[in-house]
Amino acid sequence: MKAITVEPHKTASARLEDIPEPELQCGSVVVEAIAVGVCGTDVEIVEGKYGWAPRSKARLVLGHESLGRVVDPGPRSSLRKGDLVVGIVRRPDPVPCPNCAVGEWDMCRNGQYTERGIKEIDGFMSERWRIEPEYAMKIDPSLGLMGVLLEPTTVVAKAWEQVRAVGQRAFWEPRTVLVTGAGPIGLLAALVAKQHGLEVHVLARGESGPKPELVRALGATYHAGTVESVGFEPDVIVECTGVGQVIRDSLTQIGAGGVVCLTGVGAGGSTIGPAAADLAAAVVLKNNVVVGSVNANKRHWYKAAQVLARADRSWLAHLITRCEPPEEFERALKRQRDDIKVVIQFGEA
Repeated sequence: MKAITVEPHKTASARLEDIPEPELQCGSVVVEAIAVGVCGTDVEIVEGKYGWAPRSKARLVLGHESLGRVVDPGPRSSLRKGDLVVGIVRRPDPVPCPNCAVGEWDMCRNGQYTERGIKEIDGFMSERWRIEPEYAMKIDPSLGLMGVLLEPTTVVAKAWEQVRAVGQRAFWEPRTVLVTGAGPIGLLAALVAKQHGLEVHVLARGESGPKPELVRALGATYHAGTVESVGFEPDVIVECTGVGQVIRDSLTQIGAGGVVCLTGVGAGGSTIGPAAADLAAAVVLKNNVVVGSVNANKRHWYKAAQVLARADRSWLAHLITRCEPPEEFERALKRQRDDIKVVIQFGEA
């Protein structure tokens, strides 16, 4: 079967190639791939910055944002042939640490977790894949191709859970949310906040194109500029860019008692503004909290499925801006100006 593979930590090593069918030890459920979303992590792995191949192998099958159709549910599954499913990405570490032992593998303490398409387990960019029944999430068939958005939605479902948990340390009635960034994570974060009945603002760089229109269609307010130029102090900021200056500005602009949730992952970059101690003093004096959030456990996958089930289908459909066949995976990995979510499409939903 065909698969898109890469040799981690080696540049220009990605290729579409023939690989053996997945072995039974990978899971009893056999799935025919429909689509796999492309994100920044995939690009970094292809660029040689990240990733680990399965043990005893030199190459890793890419892809962690999956969507597929069950072709063989196996002997111990409640799934049926034809069900649309998405594969959970992370697996708990084998020790396990206390968090992994209770099913919160997203909060793994020792770093020995594994992840499909990223860390030591082959991913979903292949014509067929196997998965353990307990890690296969059945989705609403009416979502169709939009089911590929489930994995990124889990990221913001967890982030919002973290925000609520921190906010409830005291009396807390948030009204305004600022989301920085209008990529897939940012737009889905705005969707979640709107579903919670909040006043939502989204900040990004572009002044035209599909992103401002999608924000407005959601009933949120779009801003192009800086965090300071938004003109108010939000109760919650969900930071989705990973850009140093945006992070710093978020910490100075958040309202008293507010929560800044960092979901974007960046590196380096120069910033201007208050020194670290002054920035910390501002956070302390306003009783602010900064919390980082990454990955998701099974609870968040269920919550994310509920978010997508409640969402307007036409709005969701516009998040997928480009579909490329497996043969054109290199084109899928190259970002274009108006891209939001690009998927590699193996079949029809």
